[in-house]
Amino acid sequence: MILVLSASLNPGSRSRILANACRERLEAAHRDVAWFDLSATPLPFCDGAAAYGHPKVVDLGHLIETADAIFIASPVYNFDVNAAIKNAVELTGKKWTGKVVAMMLAAGGAGSYMSAMGLANSLMLDFRCHIVPRFVYATGESFEGDNLADDDIQSRVELLVTETLHLADALKTTP
Repeated sequence: MILVLSASLNPGSRSRILANACRERLEAAHRDVAWFDLSATPLPFCDGAAAYGHPKVVDLGHLIETADAIFIASPVYNFDVNAAIKNAVELTGKKWTGKVVAMMLAAGGAGSYMSAMGLANSLMLDFRCHIVPRFVYATGESFEGDNLADDDIQSRVELLVTETLHLADALKTTP
């Protein structure tokens, strides 16, 4: 199973457009896809205690634990991924261990293109995730309404999906 995790809390989110494009490509490749949208399924704040047992946190943890790969789609705020995805990682912690993780980011401008690195470093160092060394970074001109605007951004999403599946499949067959 492949998990697509949409991290934006904004109903008109551009990162969710990336997540939907990714999900469409995974389904076209006949992959079992799970969808988790943090705007539709809000999580409690990580409190270091009771929040870990919250039913929605348990559900997300199970999806992460059983996923062969995880695609994160997040907006960029203040030169970083949003707080909602960081909170989700804090709540689900060790469930991320050893997972293949790909990232898609939507930002207001080109200056935040390295914003994925903080989360990538945390996932690599804390949970030994296999971070796909390619990510999609899209700015406003990459979108038109609720769709991806051009062939370039569509091909980048497709390439990310292809490379992530290749890595996930290779690791799945390795003992």
